[in-house]
Amino acid sequence: MGLIIATANMKGGVGKTTLTVNLAASLVKDFGKKVLVVDLDNQISATLSLMSPQDFAKRRRDKRTLRHLVNKAIKPDSKLSIPVQDVIFPYVSSLKGFDLLPGDIDLYDEFLVSEMLYEKAMLSGNNNFEQIWTKFELFLLKNLLEPAINDYDFIILDCAPGYHLLTRSGLLASDFYVLPAKPEPLSVIGIQLLERRIAQLKETHKDDPVNLQLLGIAFTMSGNMITGRYYNQVMRRVNEDYSAAKIFKTRIPVDVNISRAVDTFMPVVLCSPQSPGAKAFSQLGQEFMQKITVITTQKQNPTRIDFE
Repeated sequence: MGLIIATANMKGGVGKTTLTVNLAASLVKDFGKKVLVVDLDNQISATLSLMSPQDFAKRRRDKRTLRHLVNKAIKPDSKLSIPVQDVIFPYVSSLKGFDLLPGDIDLYDEFLVSEMLYEKAMLSGNNNFEQIWTKFELFLLKNLLEPAINDYDFIILDCAPGYHLLTRSGLLASDFYVLPAKPEPLSVIGIQLLERRIAQLKETHKDDPVNLQLLGIAFTMSGNMITGRYYNQVMRRVNEDYSAAKIFKTRIPVDVNISRAVDTFMPVVLCSPQSPGAKAFSQLGQEFMQKITVITTQKQNPTRIDFE
């Protein structure tokens, strides 16, 4: 069974999507893993980083985006029944093992969600609407991804900033989360907000224990004149709050090749593999695999002590 990894930060503009698609591509290219990227953000940045607008428009017309899988969960009695495998876009950038579940600019209708949950509460005789809601958000993404989880080593969720239904459900479905951040004070606030929200999620779902763990904080867009002033201040603060094991050593530099890669609909690790940004993402992929290996080994051998 594959591991589900969420990339999330309550603050936008921290390089979350860029990290998601390049980490995924590195895991496929450098380690031979099978990886599915799932775009949970209605800004569809991950989707448009990996396929052209024309291809996306066609898939949207064909009802082969995440929206229609979510709609099936909201209205399970609907005539529309699409297997998740039919929505997945395979061979991203012609790379075997690198797949995408495209997002949508309209992922779900909040009114329809509320209406469905209200009807479910009335039919079951359960007047505790909050309980019905928490069960729905707990299982929405889990059930949606369950038919595909054995097909991949990793499913990486590109979560929207903020605390939306799909972000919460994505975090609840995940085994680990990676927290992208910029070396600036506001980014630290985003880290703190996410940690508080996850604590709230775990408290809300304490009857169904949430085993979500922080894999690490990854700093992006490091090294320019603006962030350089704050770098030491931010890093000192983060190191006070988290152990070294929870901070990726690899820093993703500012690199124009990363921005240019979007125009090719390919991650920079594939279209400009010798660029500084690509090399940093490949190094991050190696560090990611080391962390996963240590954690899974410790789970298999719980009496083993890791002194690192």
